Amino acid sequence: MGLVSLLWGIVSMLWMVLALIPFLGWANWLLIPFAAVGALIGAIGLALTREQHRGRAKTGLLLNALVIVIGILRLGIGGGVI
Repeated sequence: MGLVSLLWGIVSMLWMVLALIPFLGWANWLLIPFAAVGALIGAIGLALTREQHRGRAKTGLLLNALVIVIGILRLGIGGGVI
């Protein structure tokens, strides 16, 4: 679960970079739910793994949460169109 969340977070970050380009801000409307699923997978991974093996799940959860926050800020600035 931790590895899946980490990979999901990396894909989310790459998608976020594309969504920061002007006139591609509409991609944030799809990016936020995508990253939320990754954060949910990371939270489940944190709950189900032993304490010694939680690094990937923590990193995936952090990456996805960062993408969600930046996506919401970007939508607030550009209204989701620009």
